[in-house]
Amino acid sequence: MANQLTPNNPLVQEIRELVKNARTTVAQQVNTQLLSTYWQIGRAIVEYEQQSQLRAEYGKQALKELSKELTKEFGKGFSVSNIQFMRRFYQTYSIQQTVSVKLSWSHYCELLSISDANKRSFYEKEAVNSNWSVRELKRQIDSSLYERLLLSNGDANKEKVLSLAQKGIEINQPADIIRDPYVFEFLGMPENKPMLESDLEKALVAQIEKFLLELGRGFMFVGTQQRVTLNNTHYYVDMVFYNKILRAYVLIELKTTKLTPEAAGQLNMYLNYYAAEVNDPDDNPPIGIILCTEKDSVAAEYALGGLSNNIFASRYVLYMPDKEQLIAQVEAVLKNWHEKNDGSAHE
Repeated sequence: MANQLTPNNPLVQEIRELVKNARTTVAQQVNTQLLSTYWQIGRAIVEYEQQSQLRAEYGKQALKELSKELTKEFGKGFSVSNIQFMRRFYQTYSIQQTVSVKLSWSHYCELLSISDANKRSFYEKEAVNSNWSVRELKRQIDSSLYERLLLSNGDANKEKVLSLAQKGIEINQPADIIRDPYVFEFLGMPENKPMLESDLEKALVAQIEKFLLELGRGFMFVGTQQRVTLNNTHYYVDMVFYNKILRAYVLIELKTTKLTPEAAGQLNMYLNYYAAEVNDPDDNPPIGIILCTEKDSVAAEYALGGLSNNIFASRYVLYMPDKEQLIAQVEAVLKNWHEKNDGSAHE
């Protein structure tokens, strides 16, 4: 009797990989062609409008008629809104080579809803760099990641805006991984209900993939309640991660209250232990993050100032932040920066 082929048989595995690779290649080719076609449709519409010198109201009517004809002949995919996106696609990316084929048309529909060019460029770069799905991209836009990053250390300036727009998030030093606030809306917890730190920890572990997305690029989950033993006394770090980009352990302490000096001192002790006992020779110094509900800037400066270890304090919220309020805060910080720099330039 001939040997039966099992799922782990080398022949089955080889053919499985061939089929998977072929499907991936076909999907990439289809996506590239689709983006190219939609870009060319957008260009044709814009050129027609320019040549015909259509007024706005006639332009809208023309798109409705075009949608009707294309839907009749080709089926779904040519609604008025989708055709409007194709038109905007060409207007926004007038050089076709600037379109990334690593993103899908659905990605670009989300991006095209952002009017600010710098903000749109940031989300586009990060969607490529972090390989975000459309759902993940939408979540990061809804949680105002761009504004949160600009406000993380309170000194937003034009150079920082342009850097985010042109390069996305660059992770070169520990401060680059910090966000403020962190948004945990995916936990589905009531905003004002008292909560134990252990409950918050369990909830984050249960949603670890979404928590990793919120933490950012390069994070790998090591575990919770990681033991630290000093003089026969056991202590436990709430959550430990490893960041591949910074090549460093990241220790997170969860506080369901405001930042306290005691929390900073405790985390500093954990970092010293990890540096001496856990780090491999090629690891960089460990990083500590205290996630708390409130963080007074003056108290944080005194609690964290003078420590040799990299310790940061950030707030977390259990709901999507007010996007308009965050945008207003960014604009106010940038306005102050411009006034300060313009004033010094005239002195």
